[in-house]
Amino acid sequence: MRATTPAFAMVGLAIAAPQVRAADVLADPPSDLIVTVYRAPHRDLGSINLDDLRGFALISETRTVHLPAGKSRLRFEGVADGIEPASAIITGLQGAVIEKNRDARLLSPSALIASTLGKPVELLRTIRKTGKTERLTGTLNSDAEGGVVFQSAQGIEALRCSGLPETFSFAPVADLSARPTLSVEVRNPRAQTTQVTLSYLARRFDWAADYSATLSADGKSVDLGAWVTLANANGVGFPSAHTQVVAGRVNREDGEVDPIDIGAPILAQCWPQGSTSDLPMIVTLGDLSLDELKSPASPPMAMAKRELSLLGAVVTSNKVQQEQLGDLKLYRVPERTTLASRQSKQVRLLDRSGIPVNTVYGAEVNVAEEGGDSASTPAYRLLRTQNTAANHLGLPLPSGSVAVFGTVGNQRLLEQESGLRDIAVEEELEIDMGVSPDVQVTVVKEKVAIDPHAVLPLVPGASLRSEKVQSAGRVAISNARATDIQFELRLRLPEGARMVRADHALGTKNGRPIFRLKVPANETVTVRYQVQHTADRILRTP
Repeated sequence: MRATTPAFAMVGLAIAAPQVRAADVLADPPSDLIVTVYRAPHRDLGSINLDDLRGFALISETRTVHLPAGKSRLRFEGVADGIEPASAIITGLQGAVIEKNRDARLLSPSALIASTLGKPVELLRTIRKTGKTERLTGTLNSDAEGGVVFQSAQGIEALRCSGLPETFSFAPVADLSARPTLSVEVRNPRAQTTQVTLSYLARRFDWAADYSATLSADGKSVDLGAWVTLANANGVGFPSAHTQVVAGRVNREDGEVDPIDIGAPILAQCWPQGSTSDLPMIVTLGDLSLDELKSPASPPMAMAKRELSLLGAVVTSNKVQQEQLGDLKLYRVPERTTLASRQSKQVRLLDRSGIPVNTVYGAEVNVAEEGGDSASTPAYRLLRTQNTAANHLGLPLPSGSVAVFGTVGNQRLLEQESGLRDIAVEEELEIDMGVSPDVQVTVVKEKVAIDPHAVLPLVPGASLRSEKVQSAGRVAISNARATDIQFELRLRLPEGARMVRADHALGTKNGRPIFRLKVPANETVTVRYQVQHTADRILRTP
């Protein structure tokens, strides 16, 4: 059986090597790691925010443990900060697990002060003239937040108010952990050395797909590449782990995990000898001063805080492999990778070339019963293809951001950045290319009274004897480009309304009416339509 707890070294404070209770057993560091990252279920398309990761991960650690017979407390140090203790499962133990605890109080200067209030400590003070160290035994009467007050046989004084270099030496503190720790109480029928697997859910992870599409010079094909961006905002890293990500939305309740207590800054407040009306001088030990930062023994917690401003992105060329996970999609990184603390990493997802695409222009018109004419607005532009093997794709595409580049001569220039939703195999893939000022759409509200000599033809399914027109409209599509374009005019009808007459062929897409048109170069095509509304909607209209 091994019973150890790491010592903690810092500037201004010192602690003796702690002695852990005989019943405490420290598990070995992980010999194998599997990290499965799930996307934030309600995150918008696009890049992830390292300062606000709302995804989660399932972490499985394989560790060796040495347990005595009887009851003991098994400690797993180095688990993720965002661990959910209720989700932790341990397999491989002979005995029974009695309870689980997440030890959220980390070893820090302020935590040492708070844990030692009223207990004996030793003040070490260096005399500048002689270089000798004076040792005074006493007790702490106040915590770090209000200024540390020390009482000894020589009296009561505040920390660092003597003008001499000072530090404390503490007795061992057993209830503080150097790293985030999960502890479990177990009862073993006999002594055992075995490998166990600790699996748990943890927050503050996320992943996203980032696509790059290069459009050919003729606009008829694209080359598509993609990266999977992995992010870990925990203070603990996972070296050489089997990493995989899951696409799809998991039904998961939002909630909060109590944060790890990294401790508050230590304040040393001293009143000058001149007057108690003077403002106090505040020396902060938690957020170090410039002189203290020069010391090679800077506290680990202070260094961890500064890592937050140095978040880096690591790129690796390993390609992920797609598998099925029920109705979800699992993407596995074939080689081990390190998901470091407070870091984002990119792994190659796919490379496809020569994907045929069609350029489609379009507009969506809201068919209201009332309202005036609208001004001309630019049409949107889409790149469209089918996610099939015949089109050099044929694999599930997770949602993410896509950057589209155009080719001009030998140059590759950015044309558009947009979001991409989850695309299944055999599904239509559309990439938003923004709006086109060369294609303008104008909507005109017409009078309901229609010239009987110019009655529009009925659309399929409309009945001659029952149709009564309550509203009519006209949409003009102007193409200022030098080539013909394909155009889609989508109509959004009021509740209970339906299209009864139109002068162009009418189709449907996703249950809504749509006109598919060809607009010649430098010409305008006009679409006229008439709509019937339900009787109860007419009665409700003022």
